[in-house]
Amino acid sequence: MKNRVIIEHVRPEIDNGQFFIKRIPGEWVEVSADIFGDGHDHIRASLLFKHDKEKNWQEVFMEDHPNDVWTAKFQVEKKGFYSYRLIAWVDHLLNWHEGFKKKYAADQDLNVELQIGAKLLLQLAESQNKTQAAKLQKLAQELRNEGNYDAAVEKVVGKEFGELVQEYPLKQNLTTYDKDLKVRVGWEKELFSTWYEVFPRSTAENPGQHGTFRDCERLLPRVAELGFDVLYFPPIHPIGKKNRKGKNNSVIAEAVDPGSPWAIGSDEGGHKDINPALGTLDDYKRLLKKAKDLNIDLAFDLAFQCAPDHPYIKEHPEWFLWRPDGSIAYAENPPKKYQDIVPLNFESDDWENLWNELKSVILYWCEVGVRIFRVDNPHTKPFRFWEWAIAEVQKKYPDTIFLAEAFTRPKVMAQLAKAGYSQSYSYFTWRTTKKEMEEYLTELTQTESREYFRPNFWPNTPDILPYELMHAGPNNFIKRLILAATLSSNYGMYAPAYEFMENTPTDNGKEEYHNSEKYETRYYDWSYKSRISEITALLNRLRKENPALQTTWNIHFTRTDNDQLMSYVKKTEDNSNIIWCIVNFDANNIQSGYCEVPKALLGIERSVNLKVTDLLTGEVYHWFNDWNYVSLNPNKLPAHILLVEK
Repeated sequence: MKNRVIIEHVRPEIDNGQFFIKRIPGEWVEVSADIFGDGHDHIRASLLFKHDKEKNWQEVFMEDHPNDVWTAKFQVEKKGFYSYRLIAWVDHLLNWHEGFKKKYAADQDLNVELQIGAKLLLQLAESQNKTQAAKLQKLAQELRNEGNYDAAVEKVVGKEFGELVQEYPLKQNLTTYDKDLKVRVGWEKELFSTWYEVFPRSTAENPGQHGTFRDCERLLPRVAELGFDVLYFPPIHPIGKKNRKGKNNSVIAEAVDPGSPWAIGSDEGGHKDINPALGTLDDYKRLLKKAKDLNIDLAFDLAFQCAPDHPYIKEHPEWFLWRPDGSIAYAENPPKKYQDIVPLNFESDDWENLWNELKSVILYWCEVGVRIFRVDNPHTKPFRFWEWAIAEVQKKYPDTIFLAEAFTRPKVMAQLAKAGYSQSYSYFTWRTTKKEMEEYLTELTQTESREYFRPNFWPNTPDILPYELMHAGPNNFIKRLILAATLSSNYGMYAPAYEFMENTPTDNGKEEYHNSEKYETRYYDWSYKSRISEITALLNRLRKENPALQTTWNIHFTRTDNDQLMSYVKKTEDNSNIIWCIVNFDANNIQSGYCEVPKALLGIERSVNLKVTDLLTGEVYHWFNDWNYVSLNPNKLPAHILLVEK
């Protein structure tokens, strides 16, 4: 082996290239590696990339930094998969040129050096096209012309020759780093989306009625006015009748109790069917279209579990676990029991048919028109199943988005994201202090997880009434809403409970709602607008108007002198849009202090002269100091969202 260069510690590289990284069109892939060789010879390195539908690789020369760190980047423009690899080599033409210049400066004889340079130029010509090869051959001849020594020397030390050496490196004995590194470039909504969760059965116009898809149509203009672009329903399938749960998860259901939508399947059908109480498949397709007309996508709840009377149980008993007494094993998370839900057995001897059936469920709803799936408890199914199923679906429907609803251990959540999930639920719900929030966002955006884990921030869900919101007033709700909407480019809310500030927990001490909508049909006055509704509409408008809020990866925390004030800047790469958020974490008291202007981040070399406009209130401030005074009254608003103008 003649290659003398080592390439290691390549980033991004997920598990030795086993998994791809994620981008959307227009984003950059920044690649770094440790690249070095023996001795003191000059080395060069390149980043090669191409879309998988292209034949030719594009090349970007890498830049070297102290301690043998090399970097380069490329921008992805088209959806689909890109491949990238690194090459490095000892560049003998560059070695010769650098040595030539030193000998020239020392006034040494350069006749032999000119001959060496001519030979290297001829070697370089062999790898170039005819036009460039002819130029290099002519240049080599000029260096060999002993009768024109001075002109040849001046040509070699001239600017044009130096540019040639840099632009046309002599590549010999290449070291190639190729672990089939991939980038999946997906739908823009994977990075920037705003979710509104509603139980369709709770959309009826009159109390005591069961809502339908036609009722949901009436809700669409309201969802659009609030600025949401994803309307998410819990499962819309037939609900099991056997072991149906009653109000507040009671094991005894009354005749009027509708049951939990996550207990899927009955004599009315299974995972490819619709609950007749909601309407028909044609009604659902009509709702999909009417939503799309308002730039709203419907998100589908994919819950791979069954009620005890699901058709699968009779048709495929081998897909389930059975107890020694002949009864089917229902779901448990001791001491919790889910008598109305039966888990699928992914270790069944008939696992291949099970996998294919579940894939066909996803494809069926894709054919109906669904492109966004919120997946219930994916961490209770095999990682390899998701890796296979998501890839299979996205081959046919590339713009399909999968959101992982997995509040579980960090490594498990990470593995699901690596397996292909487009977005992931996160720990935002339980990060309640400034220190916790800064540490968590730093982990999400400044470590390897940034390459594959896209967080979606939810301040609540039907399963979770956070302790911070229990018996809380509007200040807490507004603070958590602002944090979710500005820290992450993907966020959502379990809408009616959040908008109408439901804050009463169960009496069991857990983070659960009293009279949970999971087990009953609610009536809401959808014409009512709360203070939360108004602020939500404003926040969502600001997110759409300010590109800096449309990505999670550009967050920069800045210093304050008060631990209750968290300050962070989000800006576009060209600084054309700079948003500075300052949030009061104390929902009950005015907090004030000084915030430091991040001069280096904002490109301020000398004195500060900033105009900052609070986009929530319209108030304008002029800041001239390195540290500026801020006071936030949570009874007015717990945050500034400042547009910065230099």
